Amino acid sequence: MNAPDNLERRARALYREASRQIDPATAGKLRAAGSEALAAAAAPAHARFARMLVPAGAFAAIAVAALMVFSPRDSVPLPPAGAAQTLEADGDLPPDLSNTDPSLMQNLDFYDWLATNDASQASR
Repeated sequence: MNAPDNLERRARALYREASRQIDPATAGKLRAAGSEALAAAAAPAHARFARMLVPAGAFAAIAVAALMVFSPRDSVPLPPAGAAQTLEADGDLPPDLSNTDPSLMQNLDFYDWLATNDASQASR
């Protein structure tokens, strides 16, 4: 128990002697650095958080730009399964040739004639 007390007393004595022998310019710089460190530690947390938002925002912007540049452009998102059936049921779009019966595509003139005659029958 005696050794740590002796070490502590010797360290304090060396610190006091060194602080008396330091030149005034260096002492002023040390005091200024110490006061800056205390002021930075006492700064509000939101100011430190705001300083972190700038690099984080820049990183996010770079990531979004990289995703836009390197994303494949030829891929088309597929509609949900229910939406495709709804569009076909409504008849707004022509049928997809890969999904229709080939026998329906044989007599297209007949279907055109039928559509024009249905319109004329409806107007009577």
